[in-house]
Amino acid sequence: MKDAFGIPQSLLVLGGTSEIALATARRLIARRTRTVWLAGRPSPTLERSAADLRALGADVQTVAFDALDPESHETVLGKVFAEGDVDMVLLAFGILGDQAHDERDPVAAVRVAQTNYTGAVSAGLIAARALQTQGHGSLVVLSSVAGERARRANFIYGSSKAGLDTFAQGLGDALHGTGVHVMVVRPGFVRSKMTTGLPEAPLATTPEAVATAIELGLRRRSETVWVPGVLRVVMSALRHVPRGVFRRLPVQ
Repeated sequence: MKDAFGIPQSLLVLGGTSEIALATARRLIARRTRTVWLAGRPSPTLERSAADLRALGADVQTVAFDALDPESHETVLGKVFAEGDVDMVLLAFGILGDQAHDERDPVAAVRVAQTNYTGAVSAGLIAARALQTQGHGSLVVLSSVAGERARRANFIYGSSKAGLDTFAQGLGDALHGTGVHVMVVRPGFVRSKMTTGLPEAPLATTPEAVATAIELGLRRRSETVWVPGVLRVVMSALRHVPRGVFRRLPVQ
C-alpha cells in the first residue's frame, strides 16, 4: 500500500531500461519504495539497471516483457501481480524512431506505432484490470507533448503518442471511483540517450526533472502532469494556431 504521502511501496516498471523510469524508481526508493519489478527485454542493460537499484536498498526483480508481443502480456503481468499487490505501474516503454527513414519504410513506421500505442493498450488494460481487482494503485503513463499536435519533424512518433494519451485519459475516466488512479505525464524534449544527436528543443528537461514531477503528481493525485509545467500554457496556445501559420513556425 502507499504511505500517508502517496508514495508506493511496490513498483512495476514496464520499460525497465527507460532513463525516466529509472530516475523515477531511484527517487521513489529514496522515499520508502521497497519492491521493484523491472520489465523489459532481457539484456545486460536491464540487469545492470536492476543491480543499481538493489544497491539503493530495494528488492528488485527483472521480468521478461516485450511490448510487441501482446499475447504474452497477460501471462507476464499476471506473474507479477500474483506475487502480491502492486501500488504503482509505470508504463514507460517506447521508441522514437527515425522520421526520415520511417516515412520511406512503412514497416518501420508501423513498428513505432505498435510499440508506443498498441503495445501500451494491451499492457495498460491488463495492468488496469489487475489494479482494479486489488482495489487500489496508480497507473502512470509516459506520454509526450509530441502527441498534442502533429509536427512535420516527428508526426509518426507524435501520432503514436497522441493515441496513447487519448487512451490513457479514457482509461482514467473508466476507472474513476474504483480506487485506481491514472496519471498521464507529458514531458517536453528530454535530454537522454534516446534524443542524443537531435537538435534540442526549447524548454528541454531531464529524466530527473520528470521523476520529480511524477512524485509530486502522485502526492497530489494529479490526472495530468506537464514537464516543465509551463508547457501546459505553451501547448494550449499552439493547439489553436491555424495550420497554415503553424507550418511556418520554427517548432516544425
